Amino acid sequence: MTITFLDGGMGQELLARTGAKPTGLWSTQVMIDHPDAVSAVHADYFKAGADIATTNTYAILRDRLAPAGREDEFEALHLQAIELAVAARNAHGAGKIAGSLGPLGWSYKAEFAPPSEIAAPLYAEIVALHDPFVDMYIIETMCGIDQARGALMGTKETDKPIWLGLSVDDADGTRLRSGEHLSDALPLVDEYGAAAVLLNCSRPEAVSQGLAVLQSADVPFGAFANGFTSISDSFKEAAATVDRLEVRRDLGPGAYADFADAWVELGATIIGGCCEVGPAHIAEIVRRHSATVGTNTSELAT
Repeated sequence: MTITFLDGGMGQELLARTGAKPTGLWSTQVMIDHPDAVSAVHADYFKAGADIATTNTYAILRDRLAPAGREDEFEALHLQAIELAVAARNAHGAGKIAGSLGPLGWSYKAEFAPPSEIAAPLYAEIVALHDPFVDMYIIETMCGIDQARGALMGTKETDKPIWLGLSVDDADGTRLRSGEHLSDALPLVDEYGAAAVLLNCSRPEAVSQGLAVLQSADVPFGAFANGFTSISDSFKEAAATVDRLEVRRDLGPGAYADFADAWVELGATIIGGCCEVGPAHIAEIVRRHSATVGTNTSELAT
């Protein structure tokens, strides 16, 4: 089995490194204020052994920028994030760039997202900006089936690989955060031609449950979990900031890599990290799986 390694979380890593106060713009605000920090995080993930740099565009969405009075910077911010990722990859000398497509409405609450037919052109606008520069796309933290459908519909004009990232309930990894069964989301993979399906930004324990469901998928699958104790109800509100979430103290690099080992045993071939999972975590996973690192990246992301 060969393994492709994603990078880890960006937003929380930026907050930790810069001491910035969390805002509704999250990692976007830090990039505006400290672009060199974004470059450094990308560089550190490549040094840790990641095969892919994910653009810092998860939160560059019109519905996040508009309340802050920055919607007119939409295109410029996307291009800045892409430039920072590409420059880090070029400096490293190898690797792929994945354009990040984050959830409209807000994270973790699928009911806040617009219907798929409204979401699709909003994602298509982002894809059109990214397509000349990226090698692939990662749709992140989709918590409901129609929410995921909208993002997938928005990628129909690209011929580049699409990896679908689904977020599952922290207490029951066989269900999406919307309550829908994870298995009911899998037909989307075939319908829209996704090249891989992933679980992301959920507790690693829940991810382990959900990966058992993904074993039935006909495409490569994997995971990038978060390091929060859970997604609290107080965070499941529009414009909530991450200071409402509690960081786990029992999920250092070794503990996270233990979960990753179990995911590989389940058949996962794409492994990375999300919020609160940093370069040291990725480096430990790479260390344990050095014989199988990266050799299938070109196969999955071409």
